[in-house]
Amino acid sequence: QGQTLEFRRRLDEPDDEILAAAIPQVRDRFNVASRTVLAQVEVDVVGAECLVPQRGDKKKLLDMALRNAQFALRDKHAQLEQVDPDAARDRLMETMMHDLRLKEHPVHMECFDNSNIHGTNPASACVVFRNGKPAKRDYRKFNIRTVEGPDDFASMKEAVYRRYKRLRDEGESLPQMVVIDGGKGQLSHAMEAIDELGLRGKIAFVGIAKRLEELYFPGDSVPIYLDKRSPTLRVVQHMRDEAHRFSLAHHRKRRSKAFLHSELDDISGVGPKTRTALMAAFGDVKAISEASEKQLLNVVNLKVARAIRVHFHGSEA
Repeated sequence: QGQTLEFRRRLDEPDDEILAAAIPQVRDRFNVASRTVLAQVEVDVVGAECLVPQRGDKKKLLDMALRNAQFALRDKHAQLEQVDPDAARDRLMETMMHDLRLKEHPVHMECFDNSNIHGTNPASACVVFRNGKPAKRDYRKFNIRTVEGPDDFASMKEAVYRRYKRLRDEGESLPQMVVIDGGKGQLSHAMEAIDELGLRGKIAFVGIAKRLEELYFPGDSVPIYLDKRSPTLRVVQHMRDEAHRFSLAHHRKRRSKAFLHSELDDISGVGPKTRTALMAAFGDVKAISEASEKQLLNVVNLKVARAIRVHFHGSEA
């Protein structure tokens, strides 16, 4: 019969130390006389041999015990969150503060991502999380103004600069942590924007690289890797995925709007109603461009008719 017991660990306490303390307690409590103990790491067990199986039935048994422990812990956290959501929130904030090397709880966090296709219609998005959960009313999207072509680094710098310049100038509170979707390149350009604003040291930054979920801190050449089961990593991944979704949706909207743009929109005096009337009368832009001034006057006034002729045929029209 399986049993699930909980042992509290100190911060940074390695697995072998907690197992060395827990295994004798389990054996004494259930009067276990087995001469073999299966574990994830090798530890000294009085009266038994410790094995770390790599394959076969013993490895399957160990994996099943690990899954059961994960499910039990997940269920406990879910129950605690329902019974005492404030305690669950504080526990998450404390864990994230430790994992992300912060000086205070990351109550307010933001994440940036860029979207473009071959440099066209570049867009960026900033999503906001409060207490580890999305605050969708605070999301912001950016049309990139200063970047030509597919330059993800420069786009990131512009979005970060505009976001925190506005917060700084308006006296709004700054986030405790900012997540940059990308590796060292995107992170370093984001930090250039922060340096130009004089905000270095007032906001903590971290970059997350997609392939191996590596976390980069400014100035560190070597990334850190959080446990895949870490609640901190889950929140950071959620932020990254939400920023990607929001940024991509904004980019697609811009791209669709640009696709629907008509050449007629570039002609002075031609608004939506006039454009609709011209298309109804002539069928397409080519027919409008080939229409005589007299034909155009059946739909628009003389000033607009001449503007159309000049647009398509130059001053000689």
